[in-house]
Amino acid sequence: MLSVDCIEKSYKKGGLFSKKKEQVLKNISFECKRGECLGIIGESGSGKSTLGRLLLGIEKPDRGTIFFEGKSVGNRRVRMGNISAVFQDYTSSINPFYTVEEAILEPLHMKKELLGGVQSKIDQVLCQVGLNPSYRKKYPHELSGGEAQRVCIARAVSTEPKCILFDEAISSLDGSVQIQVLELLKNLRKLYDMGYIFITHDIQAAAYICDRVMIIRNGEIEEIVKVEHLKDVQSAYSKKLLQMIIA
Repeated sequence: MLSVDCIEKSYKKGGLFSKKKEQVLKNISFECKRGECLGIIGESGSGKSTLGRLLLGIEKPDRGTIFFEGKSVGNRRVRMGNISAVFQDYTSSINPFYTVEEAILEPLHMKKELLGGVQSKIDQVLCQVGLNPSYRKKYPHELSGGEAQRVCIARAVSTEPKCILFDEAISSLDGSVQIQVLELLKNLRKLYDMGYIFITHDIQAAAYICDRVMIIRNGEIEEIVKVEHLKDVQSAYSKKLLQMIIA
């Protein structure tokens, strides 16, 4: 489904007129199969969120290619309706002047869904994320953190994409709400037969929801391992990072 080949990314360092660059990603290559949940794990500053922006086509790599079903993600038409995203900051992910209904309608209109089926679709996805249709008329400031993130998830699944990228999507939520959202994501993945890219620093969350995890260190892939083989990681860094869930 998603094929990444020899990705590199650098940013200017030291001011607007500086010629110095800091390389954030180095020779990143991997594949994510249709319906798979691939976790991207790394400490703060490891480059995982930068990689997420490249996968979404928000930014372009300096070198390398990213293909979704054989076509470049740089093409907006390739991404539209096929790749969705849920971010960490749910407070800024929804326009504060939009109702829940308007927030979910936005991607549906972009996909040019038939108007006759849109209203029932909104009720459907709200129910699927554990919110009843009365939430349609609410504004973001009227929602709890967990409710707001559920709306973001409803919006992401509304176009029935083939892949959703989650960038630290549960890290701002309380512990009990995190577990509820993780269980919700597992159920939605089965329901829609979707693939996930799950970017996180939370090793336990990744182990709970993912099929494989890719460990990133200083912009490079340390190793990729199936969740059931986490205890068999090879590098000293991976062993240290995963120690908390192997015990």
